[in-house]
Amino acid sequence: MGNDHKLSTKKVMVAGHVCLDITPQFLLDKTVQGLTSILSPGKLLNVGTADIHTGGAVANTGLAMKILGADVTLAGKVGKDQFGNIVKNIFKKYECADELVETDSADTSYSVVIAIPGIDRIFLHNPGANHTFGVTDITDQMLEGISHFHLGYPPLMQNLYLNGGRELVLLLKKVKQSVTTSSLDMAAIDPKSEAGQIDWERILTDALPYVDFFMPSIEELGYMLNRTIFAQWQERAKGKDITRILNIKQDVRPLADRLLEMGANVLMIKCGAPGIYYWTANNEFMRTLCARHDLNTSEWVGKEGFVRSYYQPNVVCGTGAGDTSIAAFLTAMLQGKSLNRCVQLAAAAGACCVAALDALSGLVSLSELEVRIDQGWAKENIEINIGNIEMY
Repeated sequence: MGNDHKLSTKKVMVAGHVCLDITPQFLLDKTVQGLTSILSPGKLLNVGTADIHTGGAVANTGLAMKILGADVTLAGKVGKDQFGNIVKNIFKKYECADELVETDSADTSYSVVIAIPGIDRIFLHNPGANHTFGVTDITDQMLEGISHFHLGYPPLMQNLYLNGGRELVLLLKKVKQSVTTSSLDMAAIDPKSEAGQIDWERILTDALPYVDFFMPSIEELGYMLNRTIFAQWQERAKGKDITRILNIKQDVRPLADRLLEMGANVLMIKCGAPGIYYWTANNEFMRTLCARHDLNTSEWVGKEGFVRSYYQPNVVCGTGAGDTSIAAFLTAMLQGKSLNRCVQLAAAAGACCVAALDALSGLVSLSELEVRIDQGWAKENIEINIGNIEMY
């Protein structure tokens, strides 16, 4: 695992959801075709050593940015329990200046990740202290000197989505007043959960004017903005990966247009194994954003494209791939790289991530990722319909 020296003097805070992930290793000699062939009532299944690591956006994106060379502060909430101690000890190993808040009122969040080869991951998740995280957990003092603020997983944090997302908007407003730029990532939503009943379109309408970079997955976005269309995607996919059946121009771009109306300026939409769709506004705010981070306006303003995923022959687990993609994008952006290069590095980091059970063990430095890309790293051979959108 690479760990570059700090490549930028700009300080980053990654805040939001943090948990402990427990991932049993499945000892299978072949890819299975269905869940019931492995897991069924009364069956004993021998597994290997459990991989225990931190999870959630704070750990996955924050620590990945640390590995990639950024100066990172981590801000999340844990309980005063054994799981909380494990999380804190892991963070200390990375020498990250963290602002973890300890609470007596809730346990540390944890997930049991069922990652069976050939089957999409299943998460058994306890939200714990994440449900109590709010605007008061990020103080003005913590934000001093921060150039970029990233917030991850509001759909898994009750206090941020109740009351029409009032607490989320208050937090983003607070950040906007003192931090150069900000970004927001979402999380998959269980339709049957409390978060699944929330009007996320309304929340995004109120929140996105205070967000500079919006970085959701297409599945999250589809559910939040148009559940009827999302249901149609599921029907078209017939139980398989939704991202394999999407038409980028017809399915993804209309959602990007809707986000434009809400005030989005930079979009990086993770589209699973096929790749990443990106779009940036052509307005005065984008030119101001470029000036703030010494970005070339001709490379960043009014752009749209799709970057295909890089080939990874040894796929172990997809946990954290989206988070590490965001980490690479943001780290590269803070170094002043072009938009296209930032998205390429995002796709490359995601390809490295899936080669390990956790989000971080497969990562290498940004410079090594660039070498692999420039030496002609092969792309995934996945058929995808993008219309007239440029593809790289």
